[in-house]
Amino acid sequence: NCSMVLKTLHFITRPLSGEEGNFSLAYIITIHKELEMFVKLLRAIYMPQNIYCIHIDEKSPKDYRAAVQNIVNCFENIFISSKRENVVYAGFSRLQADINCMRDLIHSKTQWNYVINLCGQDYPIKTNKDIIQYIKSKWNGKNMTPGVVQPLHMKHRTQVSYREYVRSGMSYVYPTKNIKAKPPYNLTIYFGSAYYILTKEFVEFTLTDARAKDLLEWSRDTYSPDEHYWVTLNRLNG
Repeated sequence: NCSMVLKTLHFITRPLSGEEGNFSLAYIITIHKELEMFVKLLRAIYMPQNIYCIHIDEKSPKDYRAAVQNIVNCFENIFISSKRENVVYAGFSRLQADINCMRDLIHSKTQWNYVINLCGQDYPIKTNKDIIQYIKSKWNGKNMTPGVVQPLHMKHRTQVSYREYVRSGMSYVYPTKNIKAKPPYNLTIYFGSAYYILTKEFVEFTLTDARAKDLLEWSRDTYSPDEHYWVTLNRLNG
């Protein structure tokens, strides 16, 4: 019952300030377990002017997926990713899940300014207004995807080819003996966090630019590519 969901969980149903109403955030949330924790996270970050893409791991139990769908159905600005992945920790599928949501968000009618990615075990310590004011104060028109040139102890992640092993109850990434080719366009690989706050323009760039597409393809068999993909693209000249 959607009215009960809104009422008992105390979801915010209108913008709390004019500043927030005029600055929409997009969220990508990748989840696979602990429904109650996901609902608490969603309630904490929910604003009617924002938009939310939920990626449910394809391996998640049917009843879990159905429960999430029931909650999502109560909101016009929350949707489930149109393409779902069997997500493997440190695998390419984790990066692909974000990109699937990005494609959906770009085609949505909501005019959002920035996208923030989260997992189901995250929880905010700042309000929506705090986040917007922080973005505006230091990062207006810029991406937050910090990182450094690939350290020596991280070289193995992109020097050999990795594969994903997916079975019910067990999934992992393992190295092969195949040596990888150098990055396309002789790109310098940077390493940083898999989590980011990105401008809509940058998202459009990553989905269309030839260098971004080629780097994505090259990253398919790397270890934890989400920790080098965004930060490397953000360091491109221009």
